[in-house]
Amino acid sequence: MDSELTREEVLKRDIPWETYMTAKLINSTGLQLLRRYDHRPDNVQAALLEENGVSYVRVFVGILRDISKQETVEYMLAMVDEMLTANPKRARLFHDKSFQDNEDVYRPFIRLLSKKNWFIQEKSCKILTLIISARQYEDIEIEDPSAPQKKVDTFTEVLRGLLDWLISQLRSPSHPTRGIPTAVSSLATLLRLPKVRAMFVKADGTKLLAPLITPATNQQYIQLLYEAVLCIWLLSFYDGSVEAFSTGRVLPRLVEIVKISTKEKVVRVAVMAFRNLSNKGNCAAELVDLGMPKVVQNLKMQAWNDDDLSQALDVVDSALKDSIRKLSSFDKYKAEVFSGNLDWSPMHKDPVFWRENISKFEENDFQVLRILITLLDNSRDPKTLAVACHDIAQFIQIHPAGRGIILDLKAKERVMKHMSHPNPEVAKQALLCVQKILLSAKYASYMQ
Repeated sequence: MDSELTREEVLKRDIPWETYMTAKLINSTGLQLLRRYDHRPDNVQAALLEENGVSYVRVFVGILRDISKQETVEYMLAMVDEMLTANPKRARLFHDKSFQDNEDVYRPFIRLLSKKNWFIQEKSCKILTLIISARQYEDIEIEDPSAPQKKVDTFTEVLRGLLDWLISQLRSPSHPTRGIPTAVSSLATLLRLPKVRAMFVKADGTKLLAPLITPATNQQYIQLLYEAVLCIWLLSFYDGSVEAFSTGRVLPRLVEIVKISTKEKVVRVAVMAFRNLSNKGNCAAELVDLGMPKVVQNLKMQAWNDDDLSQALDVVDSALKDSIRKLSSFDKYKAEVFSGNLDWSPMHKDPVFWRENISKFEENDFQVLRILITLLDNSRDPKTLAVACHDIAQFIQIHPAGRGIILDLKAKERVMKHMSHPNPEVAKQALLCVQKILLSAKYASYMQ
């Protein structure tokens, strides 16, 4: 089956190069070079490429341009793939100044991406990615105003052609298990180029990348997750990505990953993305809503081998604290509840705060109230438990339907279990809260 071909199998073939010379598809110089190179040991091939690499690249690209026989195309792609895998710096040979404008080194590979043959597609994608990423080491930069316009336009077309194929793989992969990993791996290299970031976001690629940011267990999926998060980090340098991240719910997914991932390399790139995003748009406030302050504190307590990660955590921590300082009083309250650590800050006992903000507790199906109730089950911190009981009592007292809502949310039993808490402040606040939960004033006065 073509889809399961390996490079090693393909390179065992004997290609009749003489026949192609007879058919004038390669010239005598090309034949001579191929005879010297083909089926020779690695060290011999390396020496030939060192001495005459550009000539070999010219012959290889020419064959892929002029010869359509599948076995030969596969063989030549395998040969180029082997050459670049052994030494990726050889991709610079494709950008040599001796190539004329009419010698398009990209076009054959772009054309081959549309072949209904996975081996040909995968190798063409991998080779193109390496050739494109090697371009940054050459004199002609993509954004260079002095670069000939035709060359810039051609390169933009190449990028668009490859990106279209990569996005199509994310949407509907040609190979059931290798289509998506191949595309993500290529993007993790290509998105280093600013121009590609803008093109990818404009093409709506982010929403296809977002679902891949999901907890992974086995090694294969951990690598895919790492490269997907790496893509998000690279995109986070581009201001235009913020809106796309919001639409694709990228931040909640990333927060979930750093909460549970044990792989330092995954946590590192996710935190680096947070660092870039924390000063863009409304991202810092959104991260506060997602409970990121507590996640950052937990991460800072762990022993990381990577200084960059520790520094990035400090930057994110500082940005989130700044964001909380700028928030309105209810936003601050909400941020404190979301953090899972409550303190006796002034707003808890401020009647004005409760009167002005009581209706906001209804937002998102009483989300803040639900979290307060959850803290009664999950928190081990006496101060947090005491403040949670106090705030639930305040809600009952101020909200017109407070008692009914609290009973509907099954909070009574959770509060009652803390009436016998060893910490006197927790026990006291739980008792006062239970008084307010009980509907009958007679019961309330009896318990005072």
